[in-house]
Amino acid sequence: MTVISEMVPASHGRAYRMQAGQVAVIANLHGNQVVDAWALSETDPLEFSSMDHTRSVNSSIYLEKGMKVVSNRRRPMMTLLDDSALLCHDTLLCPCNAEIYEQLGCDGYHRSCSDNFHEALAAKERQLPFTPASLNLFMNVPVHADGSLERHAPASKAGDYVALRAEMDLLLVLSACPQDITVINGDDRTPRNIAIRIAGEYPEALQ
Repeated sequence: MTVISEMVPASHGRAYRMQAGQVAVIANLHGNQVVDAWALSETDPLEFSSMDHTRSVNSSIYLEKGMKVVSNRRRPMMTLLDDSALLCHDTLLCPCNAEIYEQLGCDGYHRSCSDNFHEALAAKERQLPFTPASLNLFMNVPVHADGSLERHAPASKAGDYVALRAEMDLLLVLSACPQDITVINGDDRTPRNIAIRIAGEYPEALQ
């Protein structure tokens, strides 16, 4: 039975409670939208998805199909069950914040993934005093042999999706990244809605 099926509005964030074994399918409706993602334990308020530990456990700077996202306690939180485009999802870049947009020349307030994270948590009556590093779904960040990296438009196309299985009871937080200055969200630099569908098993969550 489908637990939830809805849109995350462009430039905003949402949080979803998932039980162990449930699957979230996150669809890139337009192909160009990066999704910052976090997981927080439902039983330990200070356990959260850790990109440092995830890179260590997977021996990779990317998250690819079959790999796990682990917590700061090195416990499995989510598994990337499926990925229609077979991408290398970024774990290196930080979630955008107000300061990034100030440095990019924005006047006044600009939405950010960091703010989206905390707003989504507050809506579920949760909070953290800091912003953990995010898993950057669909973000295209090639890394070169000399250690330098580039930021490219996503390689995904409209309708591509990932499927994440919860390995513990958790709160999944998603941000449809508000970046509209660089090409992170595509050459047209226009944030878009994303779709999420949560179901008890896979591939039921695709239906």
